[in-house]
Amino acid sequence: MSLIESWPGSAQRWERAKGSLGGGVSTGMRAQMKPHPLYFESGQGAELRDVDGNTYTDYVLGWGPVIIGHAHPHLVETVTRQLPLGQTFGASHDLEYEIAERVLAAIPGMDRVLWSNTGTEADQTALRLARAATGRRRFVKFEGHYHGWSDAMLLGYRPDANGALDRPASRGQNPSALTDVTILPWNDAAAVRAVLTDPDQDIAAVFTEPVLCNSGVLEPAPGFLAELRAICDETGTLLVFDEVITGFRIAHGGGTERYGVTPDLVVLAKAIAGGFPLAALAGRGDLIDEVTRGVVHAGTYNGNPVVLAAAGATLDVLAEPGTYERFEDLGGALATGLASAFSDAGRPAVVRNVGPVVQVIPGTDAAETFTDFTTADWDFYDRLTVELLRRGVFSLPGGRWYLSTAHTAADVERTVAAARDALAAL
Repeated sequence: MSLIESWPGSAQRWERAKGSLGGGVSTGMRAQMKPHPLYFESGQGAELRDVDGNTYTDYVLGWGPVIIGHAHPHLVETVTRQLPLGQTFGASHDLEYEIAERVLAAIPGMDRVLWSNTGTEADQTALRLARAATGRRRFVKFEGHYHGWSDAMLLGYRPDANGALDRPASRGQNPSALTDVTILPWNDAAAVRAVLTDPDQDIAAVFTEPVLCNSGVLEPAPGFLAELRAICDETGTLLVFDEVITGFRIAHGGGTERYGVTPDLVVLAKAIAGGFPLAALAGRGDLIDEVTRGVVHAGTYNGNPVVLAAAGATLDVLAEPGTYERFEDLGGALATGLASAFSDAGRPAVVRNVGPVVQVIPGTDAAETFTDFTTADWDFYDRLTVELLRRGVFSLPGGRWYLSTAHTAADVERTVAAARDALAAL
C-alpha cells in the first residue's frame, strides 16, 4: 500500500489563510482536522483530490451533506439548468412548494414546511414557534445533543474539564441562556416526566436527535421516543426531532419513519440538498402557520431557486429503489470490518452503525452512554485519522463516518484494509 508522506500544498495554504480567515478556516470545526486542515481541488463520487495530487475515499462528505456523492451528474445537470434562469428573486417561485410537497410526502405527519439555510436557523425557528404556540418559555434538551451554535441552543453539548455541562459552550455566549433550558440524560424517560409534569418548569418543547448522532451514534432505548411522545401529549409540550443528520439518511422519512414516532416539528438540513446550503422545518400545520400570526420567520436566501433545484435532484437520487437497503448493507459492512480490524490489532473499540452513519468509539469495550463517548481515547483516534489519511482515507475527528450512494462494497473493502494497516502502524 503506497503511503502519502506529507501535505506541503495544504500546509502552505493553511499558513496563508491564517492571514485572512479567523483561525485559517471558514468554520471552527475544520481546524480540528489532523495533522492540519487539508485543501481540496475536486471531488467525484466517493473520492476527493487534494492540492498535492493525492486522492482519498471520502467518509467526511462535507461533514454529512454530500449524501449522493460529489458532483453527481443529475445534480450537476439540474443546477446547471437552473443557473441561467436566475440566482434569487426575492419573490415566490414554483420550486418552493414543489420541493416542500416532496418533503411532506416523505415524512409522516407533517403538513407544512419553512425553508431556511442552516440547521442552526431551523432549530431557532422551532424554538420560537414552540414558545408562541404554548405560551411557555423554557425547553428540554439532552446531554450531547447538538442543535446548532446559537446562544440559545449551544448548551449541554460537551463537558468542560470538570465534567460540567450546565455552562455556556463558547466564550461570548450569553450566560442567561442557561435559565431557559433543562439538560437531561438521554434515554431517561422518568427524568423527562419529572420535569414536564412540574408546572414551575414552564417547558414549551423537548428537543432531541432521534439517534444521538453527534455524540456516539446512540440509538434510542426501546420505547423511549414513544414515551417522549406520550409525556409531551399529556403535558401539552411540543416534541421536536432534530433530524439535521438523520433526515433522509437513516430512512427516506428519517427517524420518524424508522422509529414510528411522529413529532410535532422536524428540523432537516444536511442530507436534503446534496451539499448545497438548505435547511427546513417541517411540522403540523397549526404550528407552522404561527408565522401568519405574528411569529417572525425571515431570511433573504430562504427558498433559493438554485438550492431548491439541488434539493430536487438529491431527492430524486435518494428515492431510487434499493437506496436505503444499500445504505444498511454498506454501513453494516463498514462497521463490521472496522470492528474486526480493531479486534485483530488488540485495540478495544466499539463500532456500530445506524444505516449509512458509522461510529467508532476507541479505547473501550462498552459505550452505551454519552459519558462513555466523551471518555473514549480520542487522542489515539486522532493519530489513527492521520495514519488513515496517509493510506488514502479521509475521515472525521470524533469517530463518525458517513457513507453516500456513491460508495461501493469495493470502497469499503479497501478502507477496512487501510484501517488494518493504519492500526498496525500505531
